[in-house]
Amino acid sequence: MAKLCSRMFFTARLQFNRFISSSTTAFPRRVVVTGLGMVTPLGCGVETTWKRLIEGKCAIRAISPEDLKMNGFDKETQLHTYDQLTSKVAAIVPCGTNPGDFNEELWLNSRDSRSIARFIGYALCAADEALSDAKWAPSEQEQKEMTGVSIGGGTGSISDILDAAQMICEKRLRRLSPFFIPRILINMASGHVSMRYGFQGPNHAAVTACATGAHSIGDAVRMIQFGDSDVMVAGGTESSIDALSIAGFCRSRALTTKYNSCPQEASRPFDCGRDGFVIGEGSGILVLEELVHAKKRGAKIYAEVRGYGMSGDAHHITQPHMDGRGAILAMTRALKQSGLHPNQVDYVNAHATSTPLGDTIEANAIKSIFSDQATSGSLALSSTKGAIGHLLGAAGAVEAIFAVLAIHHGIAPLTLNLTRPDPVFSGGYMPLTASREMPVRAALSNSFGFGGTNASLLFTSAP
Repeated sequence: MAKLCSRMFFTARLQFNRFISSSTTAFPRRVVVTGLGMVTPLGCGVETTWKRLIEGKCAIRAISPEDLKMNGFDKETQLHTYDQLTSKVAAIVPCGTNPGDFNEELWLNSRDSRSIARFIGYALCAADEALSDAKWAPSEQEQKEMTGVSIGGGTGSISDILDAAQMICEKRLRRLSPFFIPRILINMASGHVSMRYGFQGPNHAAVTACATGAHSIGDAVRMIQFGDSDVMVAGGTESSIDALSIAGFCRSRALTTKYNSCPQEASRPFDCGRDGFVIGEGSGILVLEELVHAKKRGAKIYAEVRGYGMSGDAHHITQPHMDGRGAILAMTRALKQSGLHPNQVDYVNAHATSTPLGDTIEANAIKSIFSDQATSGSLALSSTKGAIGHLLGAAGAVEAIFAVLAIHHGIAPLTLNLTRPDPVFSGGYMPLTASREMPVRAALSNSFGFGGTNASLLFTSAP
């Protein structure tokens, strides 16, 4: 017992000394991006997704009854449910064993995967790519203790909840899986990544609707800045292609309904013909790292995170305020933290989801902040949701990666289906309708969610 107490005291003292050492570091510490990973409707992997995005490919397709994940229900109920849905298009991750496919056998169907729902599997796959890209595989205890995870989600596994409800209706509750709760908890994406790699730093999960991915990244940046960790695996994940999720968004009149017969035209941010968003799924994960730590180990640096702004609309459960004050506050705060002037920002990846109200309000907010930079045509602006739909809790992370890649490759991606721009646009202020090769030294990514929660991330080229 005395030896055990002695060991515990030694371990506690060692951890305390590390904390004191890190907490006396000059703040804020600079944070850079050293690894990227993605699972999106355009494909599995950063290279596949980016190539298809800038080429103008669209991943949106018509859904079938089989896509609704209602295997526990009889065929008649499945078909009736499908018929009742007013929106019948979605952006679905391609699954299979071909290059660019998400391998379900590897990430979801192994013997040890009973506690892993689809949204967790997407996060594990994207995190694996990001960590491999960053070449970060710590073996020393101190390194593991200073590596954390911050992965959020929007809705968790609604399909598991639907299956459980069906068991209650059929009086089969005793057959409920003991893994039901671990499969639906949103923080289990972070938990599984942490356990898989032995990361013992902060284990965090934001849940802020469609701003989740951005908040997860921004929160992770602050954990590094304040010395809680040296490395963070951060992002968002979502698997929302199921009957109940689609039905819920249909009932809230958020989804597009006019383009069921032409799915690839359905998501049209900033276009006069837009009538709602296209529901999507996937995951985006970044490896964030303290600058000196990254340089010391010779890591590849994609970009630096210079600004993180947050705000609340305090207005309505789903609609932004007409004056765009929430979006303006988030962008202004990101710019203030970065120390950059608006005319130093080269590209904005807009949240614009293809909803009639939201797109116009955001466009006006961007114009008000960037003023001459926007109206002169110097500011490149696009919404990539025309290609991948709206990934809800994963959207902010995937789009942050697009902003980072725009800086890294010097290419600003296009907005699909923009044939009749909203009247808010005129002259030089116009979203890109073709990918543009250009120097991108600073890029801003916006994410706004139900409940009036807003986040903006500002990246600059590698120091």
